[in-house]
Amino acid sequence: MGNSYAGQLKSARFEEALHNSIEASLRSNNEAPQPVFSQLYLIQNQQPIKLEDVTPKIEDLDKEVSPLHPQRGLQEGVNGQVTNGVDHEEEEDEEDLSETSSPPTPYMQKPAPEGSCTLDGFCQAGKDLRLVSVSLEQIEVPAGFELVGAKSPNIPEHILVCAVDKRFLPDGNGKNALLGFSGNCIGCGEKGFRYFTEFSNHINLKLATQPKKQKHLKYYLVKNSQGALCKGPLICWKECKTRQLVPSQLAVKPSSSTSPTVNPDSGPSNEYSTTSAQTGMENDFLKIITSAMRSGPPKKRHRSWYPGSPVPVPLTAVPVPAMRPVTRTPDPILSVSSPQPVASSVVHPQAVPAGETVIVPDNLLNNSGIRPVILIGYGTLPYFYGNVGDIVVSPLLVNCYKSQQLNVKAMEKLGISSNHLLSVETMILLTLQYLVCLGSEQIPMREEFEQIVMKVIQGQPLKEHLTGQLGSTTFPYHCISPAQLPWLSRLAASVSRDTVHVLVTHNSLGEGISETLRTLTELPPQQRLPDYVVVICSSKVRGNEFCVLVLGQYQSRILAESMLTTSEFLKEISYELITGKVSSLASHFKTTSLGDNLEKQLDRFLQRRRDQVVVPFRGSVHDCVQTQEAASMVPSWNADFTGEVFQIYSPQLNIARKLLSQVCSIADSGSHSLDLGRFSGVDFLILVPPSEVLVHQTAQRVRQSGVLVDLGLEENITSHQKLEKYIVRLDNDVHGKFEVFIRKVKQSPYTLFVIIHDNSHVDLTSLVSGSASHGEFQGLADRVINCREVLDAQNLLVLQVSSFPFTLQTQQSRISISNEIHWPQHHCNEESSIEELVYFSLNEYSRSLNWGVSSPLLRCDDAFEKMVNTLLEKYPRLHSMVIHSYLLIQQYTEAMMALTFMTSLRDHTTPETLSIVDDLISLPGKNQNGLGHMLLIRVPSLQLAMLARERLEEVRNKLGLQYRFEIILGNPTSELNIAKHFVARLRVRTCQIEQITNRLVVYFICIQVFSPKNTFFSLTMSLKYCDLRLIDSSYVTRTALEQEIGLACTYVSQVAIQDPLGAVNLPEKQRDERDHDCDDLNIDLERPQSNGSAVTGTSGSVAENGVSSSADTSQKPSSSQSFQNPASNLTEESHSPESVKQECDSQRNPANSSINAVPQLSSSAASTSSSASHSSWQPSQSSKEKRKCPTIHPRIVILSRSAYNLLSSKKNGQLHSTALLPHADVCWISSLRSLLYKDQSTEQQSVYYRQWTAARQHHADFSNQDVNESAVFHPRRLLLTGPPQVGKTGAYLQFLRILFRMLIRLLEVDIYDEVEINMEFSDDPEVIHPSDNQWPDIEIITKMPFDMHPHDAQFRDTSPIYTEKLSNTSEVNKEKKKQDAPVKRETVSIMLTKYAAYSSFHHCEQCQNYSEVSQGVGDSTIHSFTFSSSMLGEEVQLHFIIPNSKEHHFVFSQQGRHLESLRLPLVSDKNSNILKSPIFTPTTGRHEHGLLNIYHAMEGAEHLHILVVKEYEMPLYRKYWPNHILLVLPGVFNNAGVGAAKFMIKELSYHNLELERNRLEDLGVRRTDVWPFIVIMDDSCVLWNAHGIQDQTPGFRNVSLKAVMQHMELTPNITQYAMLGIHKWNRHLAARQPCNPFSCCHIHNFVLLNVDLTQNVQYDLNRYFCEEIDFNLRINSSSLPICRFNNFSFMKKHIPFGGRKDLVVKPKMMVSEKVGPISPLQYVCAPDSEQMLLAAPAQFLLEKFLEHTSYKLFPKATCNGQNPVLAIDCYLNIGTEVTVFYMSSRPHSVNLNHEGLVFSGLLLYLCDSFVAADFLKKLKFLKGATLCVICQDRSSLRQTIVRLELEDEWQFRLRDEFQTANSSDDRPLYFLTGRHI
Repeated sequence: MGNSYAGQLKSARFEEALHNSIEASLRSNNEAPQPVFSQLYLIQNQQPIKLEDVTPKIEDLDKEVSPLHPQRGLQEGVNGQVTNGVDHEEEEDEEDLSETSSPPTPYMQKPAPEGSCTLDGFCQAGKDLRLVSVSLEQIEVPAGFELVGAKSPNIPEHILVCAVDKRFLPDGNGKNALLGFSGNCIGCGEKGFRYFTEFSNHINLKLATQPKKQKHLKYYLVKNSQGALCKGPLICWKECKTRQLVPSQLAVKPSSSTSPTVNPDSGPSNEYSTTSAQTGMENDFLKIITSAMRSGPPKKRHRSWYPGSPVPVPLTAVPVPAMRPVTRTPDPILSVSSPQPVASSVVHPQAVPAGETVIVPDNLLNNSGIRPVILIGYGTLPYFYGNVGDIVVSPLLVNCYKSQQLNVKAMEKLGISSNHLLSVETMILLTLQYLVCLGSEQIPMREEFEQIVMKVIQGQPLKEHLTGQLGSTTFPYHCISPAQLPWLSRLAASVSRDTVHVLVTHNSLGEGISETLRTLTELPPQQRLPDYVVVICSSKVRGNEFCVLVLGQYQSRILAESMLTTSEFLKEISYELITGKVSSLASHFKTTSLGDNLEKQLDRFLQRRRDQVVVPFRGSVHDCVQTQEAASMVPSWNADFTGEVFQIYSPQLNIARKLLSQVCSIADSGSHSLDLGRFSGVDFLILVPPSEVLVHQTAQRVRQSGVLVDLGLEENITSHQKLEKYIVRLDNDVHGKFEVFIRKVKQSPYTLFVIIHDNSHVDLTSLVSGSASHGEFQGLADRVINCREVLDAQNLLVLQVSSFPFTLQTQQSRISISNEIHWPQHHCNEESSIEELVYFSLNEYSRSLNWGVSSPLLRCDDAFEKMVNTLLEKYPRLHSMVIHSYLLIQQYTEAMMALTFMTSLRDHTTPETLSIVDDLISLPGKNQNGLGHMLLIRVPSLQLAMLARERLEEVRNKLGLQYRFEIILGNPTSELNIAKHFVARLRVRTCQIEQITNRLVVYFICIQVFSPKNTFFSLTMSLKYCDLRLIDSSYVTRTALEQEIGLACTYVSQVAIQDPLGAVNLPEKQRDERDHDCDDLNIDLERPQSNGSAVTGTSGSVAENGVSSSADTSQKPSSSQSFQNPASNLTEESHSPESVKQECDSQRNPANSSINAVPQLSSSAASTSSSASHSSWQPSQSSKEKRKCPTIHPRIVILSRSAYNLLSSKKNGQLHSTALLPHADVCWISSLRSLLYKDQSTEQQSVYYRQWTAARQHHADFSNQDVNESAVFHPRRLLLTGPPQVGKTGAYLQFLRILFRMLIRLLEVDIYDEVEINMEFSDDPEVIHPSDNQWPDIEIITKMPFDMHPHDAQFRDTSPIYTEKLSNTSEVNKEKKKQDAPVKRETVSIMLTKYAAYSSFHHCEQCQNYSEVSQGVGDSTIHSFTFSSSMLGEEVQLHFIIPNSKEHHFVFSQQGRHLESLRLPLVSDKNSNILKSPIFTPTTGRHEHGLLNIYHAMEGAEHLHILVVKEYEMPLYRKYWPNHILLVLPGVFNNAGVGAAKFMIKELSYHNLELERNRLEDLGVRRTDVWPFIVIMDDSCVLWNAHGIQDQTPGFRNVSLKAVMQHMELTPNITQYAMLGIHKWNRHLAARQPCNPFSCCHIHNFVLLNVDLTQNVQYDLNRYFCEEIDFNLRINSSSLPICRFNNFSFMKKHIPFGGRKDLVVKPKMMVSEKVGPISPLQYVCAPDSEQMLLAAPAQFLLEKFLEHTSYKLFPKATCNGQNPVLAIDCYLNIGTEVTVFYMSSRPHSVNLNHEGLVFSGLLLYLCDSFVAADFLKKLKFLKGATLCVICQDRSSLRQTIVRLELEDEWQFRLRDEFQTANSSDDRPLYFLTGRHI
């Protein structure tokens, strides 16, 4: 042997190595001793062999290449139609191969006529012919014609519909077809095609070979039950093409074709499944549509599989001989194995020898008890004839051998190059070693083998994976020659202890397969078969090929069953139950393990106990009572019990905030896909899987959360019918309900709708695939959430919620990874107390195996597994699930019998089963409440679940335990059915009558049998045991497996899982990690010690769950988690405590129940509403006492061995569930990929799956790709992921609540709502206007007296103005000083309307071009404007920043583009759409918060709006408002007050009026016809209203600013009014009808000013405060009419930023950073003093000083309304205690009558020349009255004293001179006080 490989192996080395290997094998105790062949042959420094030494030349092989031909395979149908799979196995070509197998001459197709359509799938007339497009259309078929389906090679995934004359089609036997062709085009209707060549050109088949009808007309087309056209039977062109599927005579051609729709890296999107089907199933369910072939071997023209290529074998040529294609249903409840798709490359197959066929022997399964499974490897498989029902062809590992198909990009991601890829020989040896390593109860798994291949390629040691096989040796992938392979393979298998055999052939794989099958039939029964036979074909022509025959009884059975789809699995179970195939198994279980007749034993016990039953509670199983007494027994219950409370906890609130934050990010992303500012409400629709219990459970959560009330959708939610509008099942009724919802979405554009797709991983089938290939409920979710209406609706969010989101995280995902919200993996509170609850997840279950205790939470019943294996060998034809289920039923039956009357059965029941039943039965007898535990038995078939329920219920009733515990069937399509006496107990304890859900089944013990599709909802905390022993190795997807374990995941008490023992056996690194983990785990449980001792007087299960038989039920409430201001991050202002309580009631209620009254953090947790939060729990005296919280322990899970191995993974190299295919609806895009570790975060897992998985063809996301094959993310779709039963429902309900609150805050503003002041001093008008007048009469207005008192509450702290009606001023002022000083201005929150003004935070599509700029800031120009001010006595230069889009409002010179004037309209203009008055808004410090966007207030009408800003703020306003016109004040006004801005506005406007008059006068317009009005409006005016009588009651309605201005501008004789204005809103004004529609009074904040009439009346440019009162008094004294429209009002928003609030008085020289508050008394000082100087404007300091120190300045006037202080030509606020008498010194001015009035003081503020000495001498003052003269400097102060001859009547002292506390550089103001002599 050593010399056979000369130059590579040396004899001495080989003999020594062989000797050492044999000796090691004999000495080894391992099952599989370590081989040495890897050290012997696989040496890194070996010289690579030359390919030409062992392989023929490529040129020689090319001669044998035959044309690419379609594959042919098996077609099955139901009721004459094809099954629910997408066929990938088609007929073979009709074209005969020549003897030389030379390629044919390419067919030259006739070019299409010019202008015709050449698109695949369409005819030349442009009509669609694809079946998917025309399946629902009505097609007229002429008489004698039939609709058939044609296949185009360019679009193999589609079928083209044609109408063909029946005469030219064959009959059922493949005969009697006329030569020729006659057909019509069903698209354009063209008829009379007489040649198939002509017809193929018309329908754009674009063939490369001569068109033949036999090749391209494939199927008959029929209509299904819904009336849709679908694919029917094959057209049998030849008798030999297809054969009857008779078990004894069935021929199968394994297919190697590729899927029609293929991912470049992943292969096709469909899977391939087994052809094995039971004979009975074929007769019962399938109608065979293939014809019989009873002849011998195939003729020459029958082809086999494509032969492989020479070494190196191109992996694209690897065939996938699937016996029957299937499209897997996306049912995660029963996911089966996922054989992966094949590659998509186009291959050139070689000619296949005619004799390469395999005849499957008859009765193979009956004789051997084994159904062999053939695992496809490299090369070609033969035809299979005969009894093919007894074999299975599986492509399980075929994709693992396609590493050479990796593209450069994929290899770069993996960090490998093409040189690292493994050869065929290396892969074969690696497969052999993998099979050798598998244990007797293990099956090959694709993911596990892929990890091995990946590590070999990366050069990593395989000690972890191939234990005892390769050691730590790095696999030398480049050193094995094809000639070495047979020897090395035999040597690799030699250490397997005959579990793996190698069979080497030299002609074809068919030889080895035939030999193996023949040996299998001839083998004596006592001789042991190998588990695996590896057939290797070592051919010099085709290179090395191989396949694997799985012969192990356990392995072959599991592999075959795992390839069934969910529907096939359920059909098989149903068939075996219905047809009686299980009768032999049922007979086996009619006797007990002791051999006694089971039914007779039960009947004897029933007769013995007669009419008595076991006592329901407070007694052992041997205590019996009469049936009537047991039915009437009601357990005692703690009166303080409050039941389960739904609340929001910290993790849920955090997740809700994350969701809200992400929604805000979407709105702020700049994509304009979501405008939150436009919505005023939130509505929602929850989509749930079709489970009746889940619907009721979700409805209960919504009802108890109160979210419908909080969102304002319902007033009360007691009615179940109301909830049906918001919770919809995805069943056949969803369409009508969803259409109603979509109509509501379209009709409510200002409501933000949220579709919540709960458990979104359940149904992800595309609509087309679901309607054609799946169950009746498949594809509905795709139709709902992916329909065009949902995708396009701008007011609709989609939130998909899933515990297993893997199928939503593919390369075609519709959800951006940034829109994923992941539940935190560690969410324990740092301040958590010992009684708090922590979530016990799947990872915790896996980690619990390392705790070191004797009773782990994750268990495997080995005794049960042994019993199952024995039965599997005895019943080879039954499905293993049937055997498992029958055995499990028998185990529970015998356990109940053993615990009641037949104790001898204890030793024949597994310890796990006996312990569970003992705990179940005995616990209720040990407490007075009848409380116990729940057992969940998971049965993956509804029929088996019903059988289990019926059988266990029958045994329970015969044993008299029917009042002890209940047995419930969890059927997804029906409600829970519970016995009346248990319902009565439940209602007594819950004090309510409502729909019973799984969460309410908590107060009594029960067994709940779960059927498929029923694992979506959460379970009660009384659940202790989850029996998942029926979840076997067929659950080979991560979602399917982890969803089952998710039933046990819940919140448990932190004290229950402390782990003092767990750290003992941990490595140091893990122990350190564990010390920092907040979820330190420990539990003190006791596993049943033995069959005899497991059940004694007391069960350890009582102590396990903290339930004691003592009467001590003292408890204390769990520690609460309080949250202060949970929405503080959403709004600028803090919420009141009531609003915080309303938004999130986070206080836990005390729990008083001994079992399940603990508030739980589960998916049922939802926030209590504002209405329910106060009434859900009323604290009683007993509830306020401290009670001990019951300890909640983790649930115990019993698994099958295969599932246990996947979840335990104690070894690092062992496959964990995270490495499995994530879901049956997705596929891996490459067999080589990086590893996913179980400890990676969910965010990292999402990135991984998006990189390495792709959606299958039937997946709803399969078509979600753009032209660049990139996923198209939906901008308004989010994904919430979190573990099962963690609280996701409560989180998204809370999200809805805070989303609504945020929208309300966005649409709400706090406006001033203040009662008017000084109403008792108002003058009653002498003339009353008619109430129906829309406009004032100028004659009436001029006769009305001016109301001197300002009534706006913003002037509450100002000095009252003296009038004749002012009485009792002293008392009033005292009262005001006492009450008003601490009063804060009142506000009220209101909703914005469509006519509101907005700040810079508002964005919408309508006003986007109004407030935002598209080309940048450069689109505006700065223009200077200079004019002379008579008031200032100098020229003033202002600057306009004018956007180009607004230049039409201005007049520019013809040369130089110099700004000349602002265009003004004419008074005579009558255009209703024109707003004549320019709007000026002075603003400072409010570039963000100022309400400067008046687009909506103006209804989008054209208007002129100018922002008046200070020079230093110009860049900020230009940045935030680039499309607004800015008027920039000179730099000298940077520190000036609002008076300066209004002064400049008025001066500019009058100068502009004169310029426009001059310009228009030249055009023939009268000067008086130019519009003289401007609007001066504050930057806080937000809404405008019209008041009137509505429905006979006073009311108001919101109107636009445009409507208000147009109404005022239409006032008759408007030019005779000096100033017009409207009322300021308050709630009292809204509640009453104004007695007079017009008033002559103070106007402020919103003023329509006549700059022509008020030319000589100016704003005081020095003022900071009360400039409007001063200006109003000046206009009134000038006898100019002022009118206020009382039927209109404006609302003023409270803006806590900017304005005059930002000015802070501080020292000019900062000595220390910590400076105390500066008193207003320090605002002034003596001249030249050393007092601290302040950095503040002089005028500001003066006004503040006068406001706060008037009681010192005017002592005679304090609280003396009869003797006011006289203020000449000015109004200054000198405090609320001092009354001011305003008097104008101007000639012809109108003043109040002051005859006989004695003044208590005189205030002269910057008086001008109109104030003369004679004028002052006429006035009378009190003795000791105070004089205050204020001037700009000390010189003018002295000159004023002299000019006015004040020293004659007033006494002055040197110390009475003061100045404002400014430095001389800041130009302080000076004033002098004196006393009247």
